[in-house]
Amino acid sequence: MVNGLFDDAPLMQQGPVNLSRRRFMLTSAGATTGAFVLGFGLPARQARAQAAQGPKYRGTRVPAFLEIRPDNTVRLQSPFIEGGQGTFTAMAQIVGEELDADPSTFLVENAPAGDEYAVMDSGMRITGGSMSVRNGYPAMRRLGALGREMLLQAGAQHLGVPVSELTTQPGQVVHVASGRTVNYGDLAHVAMDLPVPDPASVKLRDPSQFRWIGKSVKRLDIYEKSTGKVDYAIDVRVDGMLHAAVQHAPRLGMTVGSIRNEEQVRQMKGVHSVHRLPGAVAVVAERWWHARRGVEALLVNWVEAEPGAASDIRVMPADFSTEEFRKHLATVSGKEENAETRGDVTRGLKNAHTIVEATYFSQYVNHGQLEPPSALARYNPDGTLDVWLPNQAPDMFRADMARRTGMDAEKITIHSPLLGGFFGRHFLYDHGSPYPQAIALAKATGRPIKLIWTREEEFLRDALRPMAAVRFRAGLDATGRPVALDVVSATEGATEGLGTKRGKDLDPTALEGLTSKAYDIPDRRIAQLFVRNPATLGYWRSVGNSMNDFLYETFLDELADKGHQDPYELRLHLLRDNRRLTTLLRAVADLSGGWKRGPFTAADGSRRARGVGMASPFGSEAAAIAEVSLENGRVRVHEVWEAIDPGKVVNPAIVEAQVNGAIALGLSQVLLEETVYENGMPRARNYDGYPILTLNQMPRVHVKIVESGEKMGGVGEPPLPAIPPAVANAVSTLTGRRIRSMPLSRHDFAS
Repeated sequence: MVNGLFDDAPLMQQGPVNLSRRRFMLTSAGATTGAFVLGFGLPARQARAQAAQGPKYRGTRVPAFLEIRPDNTVRLQSPFIEGGQGTFTAMAQIVGEELDADPSTFLVENAPAGDEYAVMDSGMRITGGSMSVRNGYPAMRRLGALGREMLLQAGAQHLGVPVSELTTQPGQVVHVASGRTVNYGDLAHVAMDLPVPDPASVKLRDPSQFRWIGKSVKRLDIYEKSTGKVDYAIDVRVDGMLHAAVQHAPRLGMTVGSIRNEEQVRQMKGVHSVHRLPGAVAVVAERWWHARRGVEALLVNWVEAEPGAASDIRVMPADFSTEEFRKHLATVSGKEENAETRGDVTRGLKNAHTIVEATYFSQYVNHGQLEPPSALARYNPDGTLDVWLPNQAPDMFRADMARRTGMDAEKITIHSPLLGGFFGRHFLYDHGSPYPQAIALAKATGRPIKLIWTREEEFLRDALRPMAAVRFRAGLDATGRPVALDVVSATEGATEGLGTKRGKDLDPTALEGLTSKAYDIPDRRIAQLFVRNPATLGYWRSVGNSMNDFLYETFLDELADKGHQDPYELRLHLLRDNRRLTTLLRAVADLSGGWKRGPFTAADGSRRARGVGMASPFGSEAAAIAEVSLENGRVRVHEVWEAIDPGKVVNPAIVEAQVNGAIALGLSQVLLEETVYENGMPRARNYDGYPILTLNQMPRVHVKIVESGEKMGGVGEPPLPAIPPAVANAVSTLTGRRIRSMPLSRHDFAS
């Protein structure tokens, strides 16, 4: 039996059952017990089959997408993965608003893989880039409206009145003239037989009538998480499974030469078998602790791979050092590819009154997730494969599994438990996820395999945010204001870093946060000097903005100092024609009690200063102010004020929670986080060598949501990038030392 994943336990009690995805969805959704399932594909429903021939609208052709149960609860299969960011609650609010069903009555689950669940207009299905709510909003509203229309039709049949005489109130169809009502759950068996209306014909609610959208609805997942009832991937169990642990080669690209004590390890307590995997060894046992003890006891002779044998991966050089790579990035020359140009930067620099030049650096960082990577794989007697895996893109992972196994994708079911955090860790990183190993071991042993990576293996194989050295050259006019800006980033973007070849176009993730800045600098150029990173690269929360906004915004403060300008006032001047951003910048200043740069003496006698930073990632705008002091030569952040404008908001409480979380991660990277390589290996293999922000380092946080009414933007990632420059700029003001790299723990401010 699979714990906590299926409502219908009898399905699994007799061992693996051959269920097509459609059949499984119908059974588990309760379609045989009178539940109303909105979507297409239900067998023996001629009207529904005919309706399915119409034009496809995303979010309306999904079997068991939306289910209304006889007890009036609503089951929604979310196309977007929940990982703590509040997506399930937001989806319930959006669908519930149009369905006229209280979000608190919703049971929301991660939907399985399948094209039907790609509800975004782009046709993609990923949870990332802060896209879930803003890109799923239209489809989810339409889905709820379709459900309400079908319930009204069912209510008309049940009550024997025209549909035009009916309306709804939460969970009920209402006939106002007679005062009669009928619960949604009582209409399920009728509504199920009705054709789905033309999606283009349904009318959406006017925002003035919203009951739940725009309100701080209580999170649906908090109770089960706080009481330990949620099953994450690491908690999943199936009958007959074995456990596995791995030991990776110390450098990517190495392989197993020999194992000196393989037979002795085979004889250890609980050990089932020992296996060689690409770049790793594994021990399979009845219990995970036995597997871990066994794999840690293996004495492996690691050897370099044969030339060309690892052409599809990044082979880590034996002499790679992040410190030397940093120096290389600062001095390397080559082709500079323009990503953004305005005016004539050469002329602008030539005519400038003052030239300012500086090189800024970003560091490698781990994702540092607290949930250990894990995967469970089971081959079934009917030739199908089940995989339980935390992920942000079920269809992408299933396609990769099909490629690796040679199986038809339809024979692979990927189960997506709740994630123990996102951070960009759960994308398709070759050699950065345990599922290929779990699948290989399940095939080799003929038993279900649950594989868990230790923290040490996670740090060894994590995909890192790229390093960059950004060379700035700016021109100031006679008043000290910037009129020309030339920026060249020596780096590789996360997206281009995922492959072994560059695409024909520049990777936006390499330069976002440097490009598309709203500051009115007449002549400017933003360019990339592509430098391939030896390390495996990946997405990190807010992606390129997480580092580039630090680089840009701290250099902007440097320009303010060189031109004898106040950095806050300079930003207001450069944004003078941008009402949205000037409103936001003034909002954060007001939130902080008024802009006060410092240094100044606080009430407790400490010497403090404040810094400001701005960012415009993922369709939203953010501005932050940080107040800092120094304690024993180290930076202490006391207060953070942040204003965010995501255009429109579904749940203000979720927005505020996301801002708090993003601030914590932004502080962690600017104060502490850095992945250091020496001799081709990471120096840190656990949190004792890779410190992250602790509770006693978290400042007081103040959040203001500014709804400009502009197109809805993201929320999960946009609050992060403004934090590092706000902190660094405050430190520069306090110390008189210009900060040009992260983390600040690199610096000793005692002197």
